[in-house]
Amino acid sequence: MSDNSAKFIGDIPGHYDRGLGPNIFVDFADRLTDAACEGRATNVLELAAGTGIVSRKLRDRLDPAVPLLVSDLNAPMLEVARRKFTEGENVSFQVANAMDLQFDDATFDLMVCQFGVMFFPDKPASFREARRVLKPGGRYVFNAFSRMQENPYSQIAYEVPARFFPENPPGFYKVPFHYGDPEVVRADLRAGGWQDVRHETIRLRKKIVDAEAFARGLVFGNPLIDEIRARGNVDPETVAGAVLEALEARFGPTDMTMPLESTIFTCTVT
Repeated sequence: MSDNSAKFIGDIPGHYDRGLGPNIFVDFADRLTDAACEGRATNVLELAAGTGIVSRKLRDRLDPAVPLLVSDLNAPMLEVARRKFTEGENVSFQVANAMDLQFDDATFDLMVCQFGVMFFPDKPASFREARRVLKPGGRYVFNAFSRMQENPYSQIAYEVPARFFPENPPGFYKVPFHYGDPEVVRADLRAGGWQDVRHETIRLRKKIVDAEAFARGLVFGNPLIDEIRARGNVDPETVAGAVLEALEARFGPTDMTMPLESTIFTCTVT
C-alpha cells in the first residue's frame, strides 16, 4: 500500500463529504454509532474521523457531559468536521496517527473508527495502540468494508479509471477493499493483544443520492484524483463522466439502488 493512499488533502475533503458521505458513509455511520453507544462511556476518542460524519452522530447520542475527541491523520479533513459543530458542544479536534497515539495509557473507555483501519499500514500495531489507550473494560468499535464484489460501485470506481490508463491503472480502490475478510481482521486483532472480539456483517440496499455528485466524489473525493493528475493527459472530469455513465448502466438510470456491505467489530479490553 502506498503511503499516499491515506493522504486526503487539498480539495479532496469537500468532494468526499458532499459526494461520498450521503451515499456510502451515512447509513453505516448510523449502525456504527448504535453499536458504539450500547454501553456507557465517560471519555471518547474517534480515530480516522474524516469529515465528521460519525463524529456528529456520536455527539448527538452521547451524554453532553462526555468529552469527545475527534482525530484524523489529515488536518484538512478535520477542518471540514469542525464546521459541523458549534461552540460549547464538548468536542475537540486533534491530528493523530493511529500507529503511534499521543495519549497516556488507559485514557479512554470508548474508541470508534469508521472505515479507517483499512488504511493503517501496520494494523496489529494500531490495534495494540488502541488497546493501550483504553481503560480495562473499554471498547474499540470499528468497521471495515467487505470485498469489492459486495460493494460493486467500488468495482466501477476502479475499473473505469483503469481503462484510461491501461499501462499503469490507478490503484487507490484496492486499499479500502483489501480488508474484507473478518477472519483476517480477527487474526490481526489477536496479534494486537485483543481477546474479546465480536463482529457483525451489515448488508444494505442504498438508493444513490445525486448520481452526478456521487460519481464526482468517487473520482475527486479520495487520492484517486492525485493518481489521475500525476499520470496526466486525461481530464479528471472526463473520468468522472465515464464513472457516472457506468453507475447509470449498472444501477439505473431511474431507481439507482446499489448493495453495500461492511463488518462492524466490537472489541473489549479484558
